[in-house]
Order: sequence, then structure tokens, then C-alpha cells
Amino acid sequence: QVQLVESGGGLVQAGGSLRLSCAASGTIISINDMAWFRQAPGKQRELVASINSGGSTNYVDSVKGRFTISRDNARNSVYLQMDSLKPEDTAVYYCNAEIRRATFPLVLNYWGPGTQVTVSS
Repeated sequence: QVQLVESGGGLVQAGGSLRLSCAASGTIISINDMAWFRQAPGKQRELVASINSGGSTNYVDSVKGRFTISRDNARNSVYLQMDSLKPEDTAVYYCNAEIRRATFPLVLNYWGPGTQVTVSS
């Protein structure tokens, strides 16, 4: 059984910083892409940032220069450093990972339960 668990959300003032963490646990052979999504009230879930197994990253335009995604393959973890936060960054943030397993199906996409980030003006 594979699980993703996020941590690090909370309430912060505009201009502040937060660091989100996500750890995968269970029987994991390896992890391909890892990513952070977010969903604000009344809006669709959107991709915020992604990182592949080689460390290449992608960001949505609205967070470029403010957010940094990183991963620790030895710890099966992904992180999102969020700086210069804005009220429009308020959302539930979800961790996502494409995980190679020891049993069929060999590759599955997993989601964490989400962590709330609230940025006050």
C-alpha cells in the first residue's frame, strides 16, 4: 500500500514564506515524476510545479521566480518552497507522484490528501 502525506501548510501573511513537504511510503520501486497541484475554492485543480526523476522542473507562470520544487529520491520526498506569497496563492495544495510498484499495475499515479495554504493580505 503506497501513501503520500503532505505537511507544512498553514496561515501566512502576504510576502511571507512556507515550505511544503510530501513523503511517499510503502512498497516503492522508484518514483518517476513528482508534482504539486493546488485547488482554490470554486476553481479547477491546477498544476503548480513538477519535477522528474532527473531533476528537471516546470512551473506554472504565476509562480515562476517565487516557488521552488525539489526532491530527495533517497527519502521518496518532494518539497515546495514558496516565497513572496500572495493572497491568490491561497488553496489546498496536493502532492502527486507517479510510482513504480512491485505488483501489477506496475505504475500508478498517487495523490496526497492535501494541505491548506492561506495567505492573508
